[in-house]
Amino acid sequence: MGVDLGGTKIEVAVFDEEGNERLRRRVPTPHTGYDQALAELARVIEEAERDAGVRCSVGIGMPGAISPRSGRVFNAYNTPFNGRRLKQDLEEKLGREVRFENDANCFALSEATDGAGRGASVVFGAILGTGAGGGIVVEGRVIRGHNAIGGEWGHTPLPWMTPEEYPGPPCYCGRRGCIEQFVAGPALKREIAARGEELANELHEDRLARAFSMVVNVLDPDVIVLGGGLSNIQRLYTTVLRLLPKYVYAQTVDTAAMLWG
Repeated sequence: MGVDLGGTKIEVAVFDEEGNERLRRRVPTPHTGYDQALAELARVIEEAERDAGVRCSVGIGMPGAISPRSGRVFNAYNTPFNGRRLKQDLEEKLGREVRFENDANCFALSEATDGAGRGASVVFGAILGTGAGGGIVVEGRVIRGHNAIGGEWGHTPLPWMTPEEYPGPPCYCGRRGCIEQFVAGPALKREIAARGEELANELHEDRLARAFSMVVNVLDPDVIVLGGGLSNIQRLYTTVLRLLPKYVYAQTVDTAAMLWG
C-alpha cells in the first residue's frame, strides 16, 4: 500500500506483487487537530486493507520529513503532523512498521527507476504545485542528506533577483525570497492576475530557468524531471530549457534535459 499524505488530501493505492493496482481512494486531510488526523489516517489505511482483502506493507510519502534525531515531523507544509512523532504513533495504531519518505524523494526515485529518468545516473525530480519540492537520486539511491533535507531547492533564494523582485515575498518557512514563492502555482496565479497570462508565463519561465540553473551548477544532473500540477504546462519543456544557458556555468546544458514525469 502506498499512501500520499498531503496537506489537502490522503490518497491510498494498493498494488499486488506484479505492480497491478487493486484499489485506490482519496479523502480530505483533516485539519481539526493531530489526534483526529492520526485517527483518520489509520482508519483510511485499515479500511483500504480490509477492502483489498490482504494485509499490506505500508509506505507513506509526505511533504517534509521525519527528523533523524528527534523522530518528529518537520517542514510538512499545511498539515497537522508537524512536530509530532507520527511514525511511532501510527505504527502503534497499525501494529506494524510503516515506512515514511519525503514525497519529492518518492517522485524522483519513481522516475529514476521506471519513469522519465530511467537509466540516468543522476536525476533531479522537481515537484511544481502548491509548493516547490525536489528530490535527488544518484545511481538508483535517494540522497536524503545528513539533515533529511536533500533536494529542498524550493527553500533557497531565487538566484539573480531583480530590484523589483528583491527581497521577495515572505515564505511560511520564516524567510523571504524562497524559490517556492516565485515558481509554485500560487505565485504564477498572482502574476497572471497582475500582468496577464503571457507576460506572467514568460516571467515564470525565466524564474524557473534561474532556479534550475542553481541545481545544474551544483548537481549537474543527467535529467531534470518535472511533476506536480504545473508540469502539465507543455511550453516549460522548450522555453525553460532554451533559457538555461543564460544562467548555467557551462558551454552547453544538454545534460540537463527537462522531461515530463
